[in-house]
Amino acid sequence: MPIVTEDTYEQHALATLAELGYEVLHGPDIAPDCDTPLRMSWDGAYLDAVLVDQVVRLNPDLPRQAVDEAIAALKQADAIDLVSRNRKVYKWLRDGLKVTFQLGGEERTEFVRLIDVTKPSANRFHAVNQFTLRGSKQPRRPDIVLFVNGIPLLVFELKNPVDVNADVWAAWRQIQTYKEEIPQLFETNLACVISDGEEARLGSLTAPREWYLRWRVIENEQDRPKGMLPLEILIRGLCRQDYLIEYFRDFVLFQAEKHTSKIIAQYHQFHGVRAAVTRTLEAAQPAGDKKGGVFWHTQGSGKSLSATFYAGILMEHPQMKNPTIVVVTDRNDLDGQLFRTFGQASDLLGEVPEQAESREDLKRLLDQRASGGIIFTTIQKFSPDER
Repeated sequence: MPIVTEDTYEQHALATLAELGYEVLHGPDIAPDCDTPLRMSWDGAYLDAVLVDQVVRLNPDLPRQAVDEAIAALKQADAIDLVSRNRKVYKWLRDGLKVTFQLGGEERTEFVRLIDVTKPSANRFHAVNQFTLRGSKQPRRPDIVLFVNGIPLLVFELKNPVDVNADVWAAWRQIQTYKEEIPQLFETNLACVISDGEEARLGSLTAPREWYLRWRVIENEQDRPKGMLPLEILIRGLCRQDYLIEYFRDFVLFQAEKHTSKIIAQYHQFHGVRAAVTRTLEAAQPAGDKKGGVFWHTQGSGKSLSATFYAGILMEHPQMKNPTIVVVTDRNDLDGQLFRTFGQASDLLGEVPEQAESREDLKRLLDQRASGGIIFTTIQKFSPDER
């Protein structure tokens, strides 16, 4: 298909999303002032009718009161800044939102599921173009927004492929404007996509320009179709419904140093870790060879984060039955670096890692648990001469 204008480029993206099973909607057709609105107001970033319907479906044993309280809490997340709200809401979306309600004269507390992170087909996926929101200065209209259960997760900003003055970085600047003027769209945001036809890049809520990176493959490192538009590769390699839910569940973490940063996986981390987990699960079977394999990285390509994502998946996988993970490095500085990365990912890992100070300390840490835990050590602590 020849891509000659921003509109045809947008339509090509929507057609690809429709092929992947998304319900494609035109923003004005679901607006608050139309005959069939899915939104309650121009300020709101949710598809309200879809959200209510899906949360009811995902929680059949809970009373409507609990559903309503969960949705109200989601829409009124109380935090100081946008990044803090995003972090708080992400945990709710991933793990469920705890609410307290009255039932039969008794007070009960339950977790309300907002997204089914284990069964992608239980969710509803929408792609909406020209989604207008009332901004702090003027109305703003992102090109495409992807919703899961009426919750906005991905924002696409596209630029005219034949306009030399509207490149991918103009799209990036537009995203920054959106974050300032329509922050409500980003409280639940997983990632942002920018593209100008020549390239397509993915970045997190907090990513600076240099961390908006290309997504180069669809299913694995060998799956790089020649002649396919970069944006289509990104959509097929990330937005396939099972991929998107898996990415949302397993490949997001927050790091707090001077400022909180939201970290999302690059394409090689997503597909590489998935392959490593599959191989590990096969090796751990009773008839398996107990050899996980080697996960190779180039320098500076995110080894620490890949290891963190890998550990997080294994810690929660039912087949692994709450494993104890021992991270062994060959030098102290790498041990410290990895330990800090894991230590800032306790939300993802469900564990606070421990660092063995000596060989005896390593033995003590292993002996004191039947299962679970993440322990860091260096290979030297396995030497008979180490004390």
